[in-house]
Amino acid sequence: MRTYSSNNEVLTPMKVKLSYRARLLRRRSKSMRWTSLNESTDKLSYNEFENEFQPSKRMHLRDRDRNLSRYENEFHEICEIGSGMFGSVYQCVNRLDGCVYAIKKSRKPLKGTSDERTALNEVYAHAVLGHHEHVVRYYSAWAEDDHMLIQNEFCNGGSLAQAIENKAQQKKRFSETEVKHILLQIALGLRYIHSLNLAHMDIKPGDLGHVTSVSNPEVEEGDCRYMPGELLQDDYRHLPKADIFALGLTIYEVCGGGPLPKNGNDWHSIREALPYLSYYSKELNDLLKKMIHPDPEQRPTSAALTKNHILVPYACKTKEQLNNELNLEKHKNELLSKQLEIACQHKEDRLRRLIGGKVNRSSSVQNF
Repeated sequence: MRTYSSNNEVLTPMKVKLSYRARLLRRRSKSMRWTSLNESTDKLSYNEFENEFQPSKRMHLRDRDRNLSRYENEFHEICEIGSGMFGSVYQCVNRLDGCVYAIKKSRKPLKGTSDERTALNEVYAHAVLGHHEHVVRYYSAWAEDDHMLIQNEFCNGGSLAQAIENKAQQKKRFSETEVKHILLQIALGLRYIHSLNLAHMDIKPGDLGHVTSVSNPEVEEGDCRYMPGELLQDDYRHLPKADIFALGLTIYEVCGGGPLPKNGNDWHSIREALPYLSYYSKELNDLLKKMIHPDPEQRPTSAALTKNHILVPYACKTKEQLNNELNLEKHKNELLSKQLEIACQHKEDRLRRLIGGKVNRSSSVQNF
């Protein structure tokens, strides 16, 4: 899931598309660290750096090393950026186009197992999603040694889990405006996914995502911390609402309510009565409680969240109301423009007098 910060600098996914020369200059200025690619990067000459990252212009498909897999031939693995029940995700540089991608690799061999169909359904679902502003982009998928690999867009802003951890280390909290912004951005992505009759099924701060069809669900065992009670009863009639439940607890963590319990009495109690977040408004607290309501039918839909007056203050106003407010603001701007024009004119008049402009002088005659 793609998310944005209120200043558009955090949690903003994008592909890194830099020329090899630009990357070299940025590396030398230490604004971009490549030490994870090669520990001796600082000692590389320009030619060595080019050889390390720039693919040979003579490279063709037949030039591949047949002893290496597609993953090893086409990508340079930088580091692991996340892991889950299904597998791990790695940050990789494509040797041909020089772009950075996130590649998800299944944890265990899938061929001949019950997980094989689930993995294939996820690939089909990713392909159906296409390109959307609030959803991480899918590029391709393939199998190697019975493992599934999925190539996705790399989110260079980091995960929501990392942002939460950074706030905790700084002993700071997200402002309510930031919390609402994060909630709205994720809800917009979910609205798009749900409109395609799909469910995400793994909403959490360290999102890896499963994605399954609502009409023909293939539900994996996800993270129990974000799982609603109906899924434990094998009730899959309201999968989009299960996403809403997980989103509610995710935002609860964003607000400093974590870490969430994995089991025991605390696991049950947080689903019965979500603790009140005293640093945030009652409206936001009430919305989170609705999102994790025990009855899935009582939870709001993702479409309803994107129009909620708490997240989008103008969403519930009529067109006539919005036009009236727009006209009022236009009138205010016109008055301010006139006042500014008058103030500028007075300033010009004063400057003329100060620099010796024509000034009417009065004279008097005194008789002695």
